[in-house]
Amino acid sequence: MQYFCGIDIGAATAKLVLIDEQGVTVAKALSRSGVDYAKAAERNLAEALGAAKLDRGEIACTFSTGYGRDNVPWSDGRMTEIACHGRGAWHYLRARMTLIDIGAQDSKVIHLDDQGRRTSFKMNRKCAAGTGSFLEEIALRLALPVEDLNDLAERSTKEVTLGSFCTVFTATEILAKIRAGERVEDIVKGAFRSVVKRIMEMDLADGALVMTGGVVAHNPYLAKLVGEAFGQPVRVPPDAQHIGALGAALFALEKVKSGEALCS
Repeated sequence: MQYFCGIDIGAATAKLVLIDEQGVTVAKALSRSGVDYAKAAERNLAEALGAAKLDRGEIACTFSTGYGRDNVPWSDGRMTEIACHGRGAWHYLRARMTLIDIGAQDSKVIHLDDQGRRTSFKMNRKCAAGTGSFLEEIALRLALPVEDLNDLAERSTKEVTLGSFCTVFTATEILAKIRAGERVEDIVKGAFRSVVKRIMEMDLADGALVMTGGVVAHNPYLAKLVGEAFGQPVRVPPDAQHIGALGAALFALEKVKSGEALCS
């Protein structure tokens, strides 16, 4: 049995997936990317190999993706995040789709046809609004753990509209809302709605609506709001935060099977 590795080095977190020859996930790992991407990759690999009870030599091929994909010395190939998120989502949902991936630093809208081929994609403007960093800043301003945001938004009974899209200006606006006596949960829902509005600005939905990435993995209520905005339910695949790494591993598997990749 051969095994294949995919690693997605994002700006905030590093995700790694090991799959077997059938494309079944046998182990995965996640850690903060930090400032040493190569070290984060090694840490994740060691954790995944330990969980799967495998030796490093049993990995036939490794592909890397993400912001730090060039910082994985033992990677045999590199693919873009757009390609890997599309391939990972297609693994679970073989249908024409619009894939929305919200990461720490950027957001992407990817269109796949009914054969899994990418037809187009768009990325957010160079601004943290509409990304995980935006929600982290909101949590900081409200003196809350970022993991508490989802439950707070779900408890909201009155949505507070935030007029600013810029992260810096929104943070200032939130202070004004607090001073005006608005409830924290209503402010948080307003922040979630700001993220949704930014996504809707990027592109239209075509086919099934799918969301991936760490933000939706930790904030399922955001998927509900996106579904309401687009008028159709959102599908979130298993291990949504690892979809990019899974896509990279699947590309490694396919390249070896086709004889195109010369892996160590």
